[in-house]
Amino acid sequence: MKLNNALTDVTVLEELGRRLARARIAASLTQADLADRASVGKRTVERIEAGGSVQLVSLIRVLRALDLLETLDVMTPDEGPGPMEMLERQGKVRRRVSSSRKAGVPGPTATPWVWGDER
Repeated sequence: MKLNNALTDVTVLEELGRRLARARIAASLTQADLADRASVGKRTVERIEAGGSVQLVSLIRVLRALDLLETLDVMTPDEGPGPMEMLERQGKVRRRVSSSRKAGVPGPTATPWVWGDER
C-alpha cells in the first residue's frame, strides 16, 4: 500500500508495522531477538508491528536494529544549501579564456602585419 495524506493515522501505523514485520522476518529475527538488538521490550516490538502507538525513540531503535535508519533521510530530506552559501562555494566565475599562444608570437596561420601604405 502506498502511504498518502488520505489515509488515517491508524492505517499508516498498521502499514508501517506490516513493513517492519516483513523486514524483521527477512532478517530472520524473532520479535524477542529484535527487541534485544533494539534495547526495547518485546511488547514494544509487538505493538509496533500491530500498528500501535509507540515512542519515537523506540521506533528509531527498532529501525537501527533492522539497519533501516537511513530510510528516515527519505522521509525528511536535509535542507540544501541556501543561495548565499551556493554563491560562496562557487567563488569567482570565469568570464574569459586566455589563449595558449605566447604574446607577440604570431599563430601558424597568421600573416605578418604591415602598414597600409607598404602593400
